[in-house]
This record gives sequence, C-alpha cells and structure tokens, in this order.
Amino acid sequence: MKKDILRISVGAIFFLCALLIRPVPESVTILLYALAYFICGAPVLYQALRNILRGRIFDENFLMAIASLGAFLISEYPEAVAVMIFYQIGEMFEHYAVSRSRRSIASLMQIRPDHANVRREGGVRTVAPEEVSVGEEIVVRPGEKIPLDGYVIEGISALDSSALTGESLPRDVVPGDEVLSGCVNLSAVLTVQVERAFHDSTVSRILDLVENAAAKKSASENFISRFAAVYTPAVVTAAALLALIPSLITGQWSVWVYRALNFLVVSCPCALVVSVPLSFFGGIGGASRAGILVKGGNYLEALANTEIVVFDKTGTLTEGVFEVSAVEPVGIEAGQLLHYAAAAEHFSSHPISQSIQKAYGNAVDETTVRGVREIPGQGIEAQVDGVPVWVGNDKLMQTLGIRIPPVQGSGTIVYVARDGTYCGLIRISDRIKPDASQAIRQLRACGVKKLYMLSGDRKQTAQEVGRLLQLDGVYAELLPADKVEALEQIETQKSAHGKLAFAGDGINDAPVLARADIGVAMGALGSDAAIESADVVLMNDQPSRLATAIEIARRTVRIVRQNIVLALTVKAAVLILCAVGVTGMWAAVFADVGVMFLAVLNALRALRRLEQ
Repeated sequence: MKKDILRISVGAIFFLCALLIRPVPESVTILLYALAYFICGAPVLYQALRNILRGRIFDENFLMAIASLGAFLISEYPEAVAVMIFYQIGEMFEHYAVSRSRRSIASLMQIRPDHANVRREGGVRTVAPEEVSVGEEIVVRPGEKIPLDGYVIEGISALDSSALTGESLPRDVVPGDEVLSGCVNLSAVLTVQVERAFHDSTVSRILDLVENAAAKKSASENFISRFAAVYTPAVVTAAALLALIPSLITGQWSVWVYRALNFLVVSCPCALVVSVPLSFFGGIGGASRAGILVKGGNYLEALANTEIVVFDKTGTLTEGVFEVSAVEPVGIEAGQLLHYAAAAEHFSSHPISQSIQKAYGNAVDETTVRGVREIPGQGIEAQVDGVPVWVGNDKLMQTLGIRIPPVQGSGTIVYVARDGTYCGLIRISDRIKPDASQAIRQLRACGVKKLYMLSGDRKQTAQEVGRLLQLDGVYAELLPADKVEALEQIETQKSAHGKLAFAGDGINDAPVLARADIGVAMGALGSDAAIESADVVLMNDQPSRLATAIEIARRTVRIVRQNIVLALTVKAAVLILCAVGVTGMWAAVFADVGVMFLAVLNALRALRRLEQ
C-alpha cells in the first residue's frame, strides 16, 4: 500500500508539472505526461498484457489500457494521464476497503491459539495445539487462549468468550464445566482435560467456516459475474463500431475515435465487479463481529428474504435447563417413585433424565438395573430391583394399556409404571429464555410475517409457551421425522421469493436444519450437528440474535441493490452522452472511478456492527 501511494504521488507530481508549468517546449510537456502516465499506469498495462497472453482479453485492465493509450495517440494527454491516476487511486481505495473488511474477519481469526501447555513426563511442555491428543491435560494460564475443547478438572476462573459469541460479559467456570477453544482465560490457572482433537475443535471449525464463506456466492454475485462476462466484449464491440462507422461516413476520425475511447472508459464495470462481492464480504464480517457466523453470501441473501421463522422449543426459546417441579406418587412414597425413575434413566444423558437424577439426589446402584431399552418417542423400559419399570410419556402408557389420570397445568410430564401398575408422575418445568419475548417482537418489527414453534413436548406445555410468546402457531408432540413434515406444511404459506428459517439448538434438529431454506443453529458452538447442518450459527443462546442476523442481511442486500442501481444508471447516462459527444474524457473518468469510489464507500457500511 505504501509503495502504491508513493508511485501514484510521483506520477501525480509529473502530471501537475506538465499541466501547470509554462512556458516550456511542447516536447518537455509531452515527456512529463508520458512519465506520469507510465509511472501510474505500469501495473495496469502489465496486467492487461499478461491477461491477453493468457487468453483473458476483455477485463477492466484491457479497457483502461486501450482507452488511455488511444487518448495519447489523438494527443489528449491530460485526459489519458488523468484516467490512469484516478483509476489507480480507485484501485488503491478498493484494496483498502477489502483490507478493512478482511481485518474484521481477521479479528475473529485471532481466536486461533498459538500453543498449548500440556502435562507430560512429570512437567508442563509447550507444544502446538495440533500435537495434543484427546484425554491429555492442558494448563491454561491467565491471559492465554484456551487451545482445545475440554472440561475443567482443576481451578476456578472467568472466561472471555467475546471473540466467539460477541458477548462482553465474562463467564465463570468451575471443575466439571465445559470450555471451548478460542475463549480467553482471565483470572486463574485452569487445568483442562482435552475432549476433542484440534482439527475437530470449536475454533478450528469456526475458522474453516469463515475462511470458506466467501466461496459461496449469492445470486447477486453470480449475476454480476455473468453480466461482466457478456457486458465487457459487448461494449468493446460497440466502441469499435462507434469509432468506425461514423468516421467512414463523416471522415472525422479523431472526433469519433475520441468518443469511442470515452465510451470505453465509462464502460468499465469496476463499481459492480468490486462493490457487490465487497458488500457481501463486509456483511459476513459485520455479522461475525456480532457473534453470528454466516456460511456464505448466498445464505446472507436468503436470510434477507425471510418471511417465516420456525423455532424449536427446548434450548432455543426455553432454557433447556429442566428441574423437577412436582412429584405426584400413587400407591408408593415420593422417594420410591423418584428411585424407580432415576434408576431407569440412569444411563441416559437427556436433560430430562438428568433432572430426575438430580432430584433423586442419591447414587444409583448400577447392579440393580438391567435390561434397559429405549422406546423411541415414548420412553425407557428397564428392570429395577428385579421388577419391570417403565418411564415415559402418555404414549408409552397407552402402548402398555395402563390407565393414567387427566393432568392439568403446564410442564413436561413423565409417567412411571411398575410391574404393569401406574405409580405416579413427575412434573418437569423448563423456563422461557429472558430474551425470547424480545426476539419475537424484534422479528415482527423487521418484517417477519409468521412465527411458529415445533416441539416434541406435550401439547399443553407447548401451547402455553406459544401463548406466552404470542406465536402464530405451535406444533407439539413431534418426533424428529414429524418436525420435517410440520416444517413442509408451514412452508406452503411463504411467497414465491420468501424464505423460511428454522432455528434450533443443533443437537437433535439436524434434519430440520438441513430441510429449511436457512438453518440457524442457536448457541451450539460445541455441536458437530450445528456446524455441519446449519447455514447460520448464532454463537450464543440468545434467540434475539436471529433478528440481528436478519437486519444485517437486509442492510447488506439494500447496499448491494443501491450500488447496482447507482452504477448502471450513471454509466448508462454517461455512455449515451459520450456517444453523442456531449461529454468528454473527464466525465468518463467520473463515471468510472467516481462511481467506484461511491459504491465502495457505500459497501463499507456493511461492515458496521448493528447495535444490540
């Protein structure tokens, strides 16, 4: 960049000298113009020649070279040099804009750890994160990045996860808590047992996702690529005809060649070719600064057209932290009811199972539990203390032919039966997330027409959540396959150009995430399913970030459309004026370089982070 500034400055000095110093011999003036031209235009001329030798003739370098050299041939020296100087300034400005956009992405890239302190051979050795194996222990000192995903086994500290989630509030961790690579340890030494190898770690997956995002072009970017491929040869042919046909008729070769050269300068599609991908790249960068990972410009453009949003319930609109709120035994003690349920659920890692075991509070003797069998979508069957026990939903009880009493109120109901006899129920509650209502309000405010929720929970509980959040519809008691079917039913309500977004926690929603127009994984940094299946990853568990993502996408698309309209309108107007001789080379320079300046400045707005 510094070399470019120096080169352009020297060329500009020669240009000003040729323009202002009088009196001097004409040969000296022409020499000064030539020096200025070749100093500023050498990279363009070199690139044009190089591309011609490679068979790529019709590009902006070719247009600028032929137009400016032609201006020299018809003795329009100031215009020829001005074209090159302003074009080079525009190119430099473009590189600055791209660099700034890349720096925004690079701020996210700084989450990549440099080293890991691993315990080996009775001491702590510093190695590359790639050299640490799963199961090894690493030591993370205050101020260091956590290099690999794992669990804290020693130490209490606070973590700065802002680079991952955009959240500035530190998170406290204690032994047993999961920690993700890329977070910064703030206050005390932590010992972490590694759970994933570096290539499978959160930081590695995120870096790979962001680095490859630019490769997935939006429809607008693909349109510009196709447009430029047809447009450039067309305008070169038009310029040649403009120079040739009127000249043959009138004999005024210099007049029509000059107009044709102006036509070529104006025709450069720089503003379109540069500003459209830069806008999407800036939008992706701006989203990453807000803790939102978008896998490509195509998904950003799709997100901007979102008409319907469908949410998963547990872990998305609700906290997914289940607690036993009531135990209602029938014929046995409450403690015994919890014992049967906790024993049957002992080998399950499901949040509901964990909440039952937590409420039981005692260790389960695994030798007393036999024949555990999961019944998909219904519950679990097991032998506990030699007696058959069933723990699950009302469908399981119906399958067994066991009569259960009607239940009032909200919450997840887990029924327990022993030896074919109903023993009671356990009511489990899940709290709505604090910002779920805000998310719904923001989504409606930004133009989303319909909001639905899918849940595997019982209808009464799901409908209560839907009523509190004022959703347009709730689908309850769904198996994973049922969720896809429900999504397809909802999808019929969108318009021809509208899109449907599904937001889930990314753990058991992979089929629906993949089926939706835009799959949005909520707060699922550690979830392989989220990273693989989702198109957009919200790097914390706040549903309100989905509204932020849609606003960023819509702002980016607005900027792209503004740039397309600006470039095409100005260029069309000046092309016509150049062809009929109303304007000269200076207007052509403005139409090319000036419009590129304005378009790139406008594109930079996509980098700005929206207020949360």
